[in-house]
Amino acid sequence: MDSVQRSALLFVFLAALVVSAGCGSSATPTEPTDAPVMQITIEVAPNVLNIQSEGQVVTVHTNLAYSYVVASSVLLNGVKIDSWKADDRGNFVAKFAMSAIKNLPLNIGQLNTLRLDGTTTDGKAFWGSKAITVVSNAG
Repeated sequence: MDSVQRSALLFVFLAALVVSAGCGSSATPTEPTDAPVMQITIEVAPNVLNIQSEGQVVTVHTNLAYSYVVASSVLLNGVKIDSWKADDRGNFVAKFAMSAIKNLPLNIGQLNTLRLDGTTTDGKAFWGSKAITVVSNAG
């Protein structure tokens, strides 16, 4: 076997190894995986979302240290994070465009569960959820 054949065989072997190890997975943080996922505590503001309001931001407070979160990985019901910061305790706070949250399939006059998903700097997936009331009141 010449060096070109050995290189091709090595490439095929490595590609099979990567796929079998799951490195080729296209899973997103909101899809279930076999890897352990860490559940966190979140608080959502506003806790009553008025579809008719002119609010601009939905804010999610977490119990995770700011430096422990890969901010760009964070989603709220599949909506990408708009901005982020640390709160006074050094915990991660996520901000989402309220218009994007209002465009989710929400049940008016009922509790709706918002789920935050993301990844930590050491590669662990996390999630937290909170039920909020959604209303449609013209002000």
